[in-house]
Amino acid sequence: MQDTVLLVEDDEAIAEMLAQVFEKSGYRFRQCGSGEEAVIRVKTRPPSVVLLDIGLPGIDGLETCRQIRQISQVPIIMLTARDTEVDKVVGLEIGADDYVTKPFSPRELVARVKAVLRRSNDVVDAPLIVEVGGWVIDSGRHHVRNGDGEPITPTAKEFDLLRYLAENAGLVLSRSQLLEAVWGYDYFGETRTVDVHIRQLRKKLDGIPIETIWGVGYRMSDT
Repeated sequence: MQDTVLLVEDDEAIAEMLAQVFEKSGYRFRQCGSGEEAVIRVKTRPPSVVLLDIGLPGIDGLETCRQIRQISQVPIIMLTARDTEVDKVVGLEIGADDYVTKPFSPRELVARVKAVLRRSNDVVDAPLIVEVGGWVIDSGRHHVRNGDGEPITPTAKEFDLLRYLAENAGLVLSRSQLLEAVWGYDYFGETRTVDVHIRQLRKKLDGIPIETIWGVGYRMSDT
């Protein structure tokens, strides 16, 4: 079955160019021009991945991302003309899986889509439940809980990162290793991405035993 790419972009020239690129690469391609319509599309006809422009009419891409994350864990790649670290970090913190700065290479964008979809598909082969240090990471229900606590649902990429750390509990993993394992070997982002997601996990999962190993990376304690 073909994967479906939903582009949320009001620039018709970009939309037409990407339609050709993705259809030639074997994807179904859909496009809408507003965040409001994108939320409805995700609810009614869920795509495999969303390419979401930040500069949209009406609600912008960041608010659209927030609203999509309330109803779906579909992979989201932000498209932005804003090249500051703050804008990129904000996008990741509200649940985006990746970001691309305009102008971008169509081939690079296709590679990023392949990477996020590959990671999403790999979840099927992962253990359904991993228990580490009193925490239970449940892939079937896509939530995390500690003892008798209420289950908490991280974003899709936060969950993938946590599961990988848990599966390798006790090992020190570098940022580059985590990028390769969680975002895909052809991920084009920066190691700062890992730090943002770790910070969000610690904020949502108070007491989660993820240790910072200065100058190296991160380790999840297995005790």
